[in-house]
Formats: sequence, C-alpha cells, structure tokens
Amino acid sequence: MDPSLRPLALLTLGALCALGGCSPHGASETVPTQAAGLKVKRARGDNPDFLPEPEPTHATSDFENSYNYVLSRLASLDQSIHKLNVGQYTLDVKVSQFIDRLSRVDAKVVELEDNIREVHQHSKDNRKELGRLEGCQKGRRVGYKCYLVYNTKEDYAGASRKCLERGGRMAMPRDRKEQEALADYVKTFFHPGNWPVWLGINDLRSEGTYVFDDGTGVSYFQWRRHFLSSQPDGGKRENCVSMSSDDGDWWDHYCDRSMNYLCEFDDRVGL
Repeated sequence: MDPSLRPLALLTLGALCALGGCSPHGASETVPTQAAGLKVKRARGDNPDFLPEPEPTHATSDFENSYNYVLSRLASLDQSIHKLNVGQYTLDVKVSQFIDRLSRVDAKVVELEDNIREVHQHSKDNRKELGRLEGCQKGRRVGYKCYLVYNTKEDYAGASRKCLERGGRMAMPRDRKEQEALADYVKTFFHPGNWPVWLGINDLRSEGTYVFDDGTGVSYFQWRRHFLSSQPDGGKRENCVSMSSDDGDWWDHYCDRSMNYLCEFDDRVGL
C-alpha cells in the first residue's frame, strides 16, 4: 500500500469498527479490545474478570412476604374454624333429632308398659274368674261356697298362692256343717285311698293360736282324737293343718311338706 494512503486506511478501519463491522481476523487483530479479550477467556472456560453484582435485598420486600404468609395462614385457619362450626352445628342438629326420637321411644315404651300391665291384670282377672267357675262346676257347692280339690302336690305356701291365683283361697271350714260337707267330698274324691289335703289353717304367728289363712280366728276344730296319736302334737315344728281324706280329721304337719290342697270359692261374686 502507498505510504501516503495508510493514514486514510486506518481512519476508515476505525470508523468501520466503531460501526461494528470489524472482523476478528485481519487488521483488527493488531488492536484487541477488552471485550474481545473477555470472549477469548470465556471460550477457554476461565472465570471472567468481573461478575454481575446481585440485586440488593430490600427489608420492605421481606416484611411483605411475611405479612402475606401470615394472612394466608389466618385465612386457612378461618376456613378450618368455619368447617368445625358447620360440623358442630350438624352434630347439634343430629343430637337434637336423636333426643327427640328417644323421647318418642320412651313415651311408646311407657305406653307399652301400661298396656302390658293392663293385659296382665286382665289375664289375672280372667284366670280368677275361670278358677271360680271351674271350682263351682267341678267341685262341691256348700251354701254360697264352692270347694275344689287339686290333686297336685304343693307345700302350704304354694297351695295358698295357687288358690289365690285361681280367684279363691285355701278351704276354711268355719262350722260343723262345712266340715262335714268337706269331709264327705274329700273322702269321695280320693276313695278308696287316704290322702291328706291342706286346709287354710295354721299357727305360724303364735304357737297354739290357730287362725284361718285370711287371719281370722278358728272357733271350730276337728282334731284327730286317739290314744295313740292325738292331734296336734307337733309343737313349734308342725304349724300347718291338713285334713285326712278317710275320716276328715285334722292333723298338724310341717308347712314345707308337699301334699294335695283344697280351695274354696265365693259363688256370690257371680250372682
């Protein structure tokens, strides 16, 4: 190149480089720039001569983040409390419904118990009426009384209870007429055997003081009188009275002994 034109060429090249038209090859290699040096170093994997500074952390930004987090947690807690309130309300409604149903069930149970008691009482009354009718139809009538022998074994207390359940009571002969009628009936019932039957007579409350099963005093007695076995002879051990079926005499016995029994019914109830 003409030495006189070199200054002009350099000026033109500088202008082109200023416009970004320089090539990494050729004349531009003789005047390396700082940026070109950095590109070469980065290509080799070296650390750059300078690093971008991190953006500064502002205290206001951290406070806003914490405030927003607390608000979100409070909102979540409020939703949970709302769900609990809804659940509590639902539970209260169900408990109220359950109590109401339980009250209705209790009322039904009370009504059912009343009905059961009423039916039970009707059953007892019917059984007593049937027992009275049976006693007067199958037994022996003496005046306004009907007597019936039950050929089943019971102790004194059991026999008394059975007579009451049938609408009667243990036989209580109060005079000679009733005693003779009962003796004839019992003898006929068990003929030809000899079986004792309970009468409604005892001295359980006071030794030697005999009373009927209804608590009234006994004024007529038909004790067995014999030189070998005169009655009563049991003392405080034998406190309940039976009638012998062969002759109608009275004997005292242990009250827990099981034997047949004789009930009486008041026929005036049906008149």
